[in-house]
Amino acid sequence: MTGGRPVIAVVYDKGAVAAGDIAVGLRDLADIVFVVAPTDHVARLAEVLGTLGAVLPLTGDPAADAAALRGYGPSALVTFSEPMLRTAARLAADLGLPFHDEDTARLLTDKVRQRRRLREAGVDEVRSHPLRTPADWASAVAAVGLPAIVKPVRGEGSRNTHAVHDAAAAPALLAELFDVMRTSDGREAPLVVEELLVGRPGLPSGDYVSVESMCGPDGVVHLALTGKFPLVHPFREPGQYWPAQVSDAERREILDLTTRALIALGVRTGLTHTEIKLTPAGPRIIEVNGRVGGHINELSRRACGVDLVRLAGRQALGEDVEAGELRPERVHFQHHGLAPIDPCRFVAVHGRREVRQLDGIRGYRTFVRPGDELPGGVMTHEMDILWGACDDHDAMTAVIAKALAVLTYEFEDADGIRRVPAASLLT
Repeated sequence: MTGGRPVIAVVYDKGAVAAGDIAVGLRDLADIVFVVAPTDHVARLAEVLGTLGAVLPLTGDPAADAAALRGYGPSALVTFSEPMLRTAARLAADLGLPFHDEDTARLLTDKVRQRRRLREAGVDEVRSHPLRTPADWASAVAAVGLPAIVKPVRGEGSRNTHAVHDAAAAPALLAELFDVMRTSDGREAPLVVEELLVGRPGLPSGDYVSVESMCGPDGVVHLALTGKFPLVHPFREPGQYWPAQVSDAERREILDLTTRALIALGVRTGLTHTEIKLTPAGPRIIEVNGRVGGHINELSRRACGVDLVRLAGRQALGEDVEAGELRPERVHFQHHGLAPIDPCRFVAVHGRREVRQLDGIRGYRTFVRPGDELPGGVMTHEMDILWGACDDHDAMTAVIAKALAVLTYEFEDADGIRRVPAASLLT
């Protein structure tokens, strides 16, 4: 650490912002200490993290971890990783640093608690019921009804998330889910059953949006309303764009609902990412997340020249941050190729050079390499990212269609190598 400079603690694991982008956003504000979890992701990036800042491994002993971090003299603490929110809140409380308090962090990472608090506050009446064992299914269905959605109490990226339309299909699904989610010591990880929110028909794109907000001393400031492309079965997200396609009236409803949800959950500082379903009865809360959304910082930098990591760092350091709505001059988008639901090995992608030459496309990058094992399942597993900008939403739709017609992937499984057009992965 350099003498005289402030220190920002980044509680780090795989999350919404890559380690390199975190360093880009924070390095001219302060020295960085990455407080890291003992995960495979961190192990793979150990050398990289060491070049970006100091690295403090967590031991699992809260008192020892707080004491070790105190030795670095941090002036601020942030995280961009959903699994690390509770750890970050505990460390911040121990060191007296601004962050979500521990109760708020639990509400933001426990879908049962979050739904209960939103109902109690009169913000959103989405029905839900905890599912601690398969034996709880009857009481859950009685409380929620069908169709319903079953998902982990803690989770991200649509991991182990399924819709249930037929009660007869539930026993096999629940047996599979509880087996997959069984903890290392043999305990069954809890699930939640929620009312399945159905989107309004006739929308020009996806039937949900997200709201990117900053909370601080002056209250809640909404930075952007993010449009989403239609979900890929069952709940996988293929991408997003700014600005969203909603009417002014619906925009006001969405932002008002988000503000009330953040206040009800006690969020007083930092960036948040709130997902909203656009239903025939109006906007409804999908979930509230206590960190920036995935790839949103990259979208913000390209669309508006605003680094949200830097914004979060400045706020955490106690600077007077003037934040306001981000207004891109054109329609900016990010689109992902999603890995197949069936396990396979990634072999190749074809059309990379051609897709980069299309009007409206500004870049293309892969996240997987030939030979990588793709685990399958219903979690959103992004193989690549395609980004660009167009004059309007219709032009965006057209250029994405052209790009998907150019790209094809090769996968290998027990039956050999198969070549799959990019567009077919969206069905």
